[in-house]
Amino acid sequence: MNKLKKWLKNNYQLIIIWLIFVTIAVLLYYFTKNKFYLFNFIYIGTCIVSGVYLYSKKYKYARNVVQFSVGLYMLVYLGIISRENMQIEGFWYYLFLGVFEAAVIHYLVAKILGPLFFGRGWCGYACWTGMILDLLPYKVNNNPRKKIGFIRYIMFILSLVFVSLLFIFHVKNLDKIMFISFIVGNVIYYTVGIVLAFILKDNRAFCKYICPITIFLKPFSYYSFVRVKCDKAKCISCKKCLRNCPMNVDILDPKRSGKNKTECILCLNCVNNCPKKALHL
Repeated sequence: MNKLKKWLKNNYQLIIIWLIFVTIAVLLYYFTKNKFYLFNFIYIGTCIVSGVYLYSKKYKYARNVVQFSVGLYMLVYLGIISRENMQIEGFWYYLFLGVFEAAVIHYLVAKILGPLFFGRGWCGYACWTGMILDLLPYKVNNNPRKKIGFIRYIMFILSLVFVSLLFIFHVKNLDKIMFISFIVGNVIYYTVGIVLAFILKDNRAFCKYICPITIFLKPFSYYSFVRVKCDKAKCISCKKCLRNCPMNVDILDPKRSGKNKTECILCLNCVNNCPKKALHL
């Protein structure tokens, strides 16, 4: 019983996150009578929470397995087989149609309201672009950030303008166009992400400078419920956490507004590389 209590105490945040996913699944099923939502959100929530837990226990490839389990499900099943555009242009498209399903629900849960609970954990465990980029050789980059982060805002605006023009000019066959844009968009994302990673020697350069979805993620990630914390009594300020962070987050800064704090993807590299076990969720 004591072991169970200790386990629950150490993992209560992950349990709460899992229950949130289950609650969303049940509520959406209740209101829509669509069993798909029961499977979709329970599957994704279970994968992500299991991955975070196993990776925190130093199962080396746990995060990669989860990335492909969720990423391929989103990319192949929802995106290609079901022909749902799960990229940001898909969000605008369904939002303009007034259809509260598909990409709209996905964005609300994972990328708009979700970061209130798990920050940018989606980027670390479920992004189908990140699942490929994390396989590249440049796991961390300690060089100063490039001053090209404005590109993400340009990408964000272009995605909105693209979909707006389709509606303004009453373009036909919108479903087909959105499916093609999903395929083309992913090819461009992968190509740019891989090329940029090799140029800057940084796997996550795409996430830092190009990805338009971060515009949604950043504001609410500031208030994230799940975050890496530091036990100052154990910390020896060796900075191994910062040197091993793919997003250059200074996790030792206690302020939520600290260096790149809203960009933590919960990869737990800092936790696993801390020599004094001073870091924890």
